[in-house]
Amino acid sequence: MTTQELLDERYGRTRSRRSRRWWTLGAGAAIAAGVGVIAWYAFASAADAVDTTTTAFHLVDDHTVTVTFQITGPADKAIACVLEADDADHGVVGWKVVQYPASGTHAQAFTEQIPVTGIATTGFVNTCWVP
Repeated sequence: MTTQELLDERYGRTRSRRSRRWWTLGAGAAIAAGVGVIAWYAFASAADAVDTTTTAFHLVDDHTVTVTFQITGPADKAIACVLEADDADHGVVGWKVVQYPASGTHAQAFTEQIPVTGIATTGFVNTCWVP
């Protein structure tokens, strides 16, 4: 053994193989736990994703717009949506929040009326989510 090795051992500047092994196992466990948490959050947010497609809108009169749309989301969970009507300058002239109870199917079609305060040129689904 060299003088440097003797001094390192005497003053505790060396690590044993056992302590390095525990450090490696602890770091591996922490990384595995981190990957598991990230995977859980990714799956949980994807499981409640709601897709919408506006299939039609109809200007009933100066005070009403009818929007027809389809929702694809998780079965057996309630869904809420924001419906919006815009004017020619893309300003919001009407909006409505609708909630639908849980259904056994993934895809559902609806038609809703939106009250408007001005002349609307379009109606659509702004967003949907699982409340």
